[in-house]
Amino acid sequence: MNIKDIHAGTLKHLPGADLEDEDLAGADLTRANLTGANLSGAILTKARLTGARLDGANLMGSDLSRADLRANLLGTNLMQANLTETDLRGSNLRGANLMQANLTRAVFSGAFLSGANLMGVNLNGVDLRGADLRGANLSNANLQNANLRQANLQGAVLTEANLEETDLREANLAGTNANGANLLCAELDGANLEGASLSGACLRGTMLDPNT
Repeated sequence: MNIKDIHAGTLKHLPGADLEDEDLAGADLTRANLTGANLSGAILTKARLTGARLDGANLMGSDLSRADLRANLLGTNLMQANLTETDLRGSNLRGANLMQANLTRAVFSGAFLSGANLMGVNLNGVDLRGADLRGANLSNANLQNANLRQANLQGAVLTEANLEETDLREANLAGTNANGANLLCAELDGANLEGASLSGACLRGTMLDPNT
């Protein structure tokens, strides 16, 4: 397996490939098949992965900052990965593990994150407009100032999550467990809260605040 060929985009059929700790910064992996590949610790800064298949791949601790990752990441391990300013618009992240990942200024608008593990993740100010987060685990996550407008959070776990000043307008929060969550000054206009559990949640400054 020639790393230069991978960089140049001439070698893209790589299912199950062992690329642990490889330097693939700026590589052209558009529509590459990396199903089940081991990319743990790999450097993929500014790599082009549009349309790539990374389902079941191991990207633990990899550097994907500023990469185009509009790809299939079904069940992918992204634990501790660096996703700073990464483009994940419309990506399939169903069942993916994003624990301890750096998601600073990442873009997830329209992404599919149902069943994903985002427990304790820092999503401060992240763009999640229209994202599918059904059944996702967001317990203890920091979603302060995040844009979740029209996102689908049905059945998601938001216990102890920080949603201060978060945009949840027209979001679907039906059946959500938001016990103990901080919703201080969150925007909830048009949100669906049918069956949502808000025991112990801070609702000051929201339309649900009994004092407003």
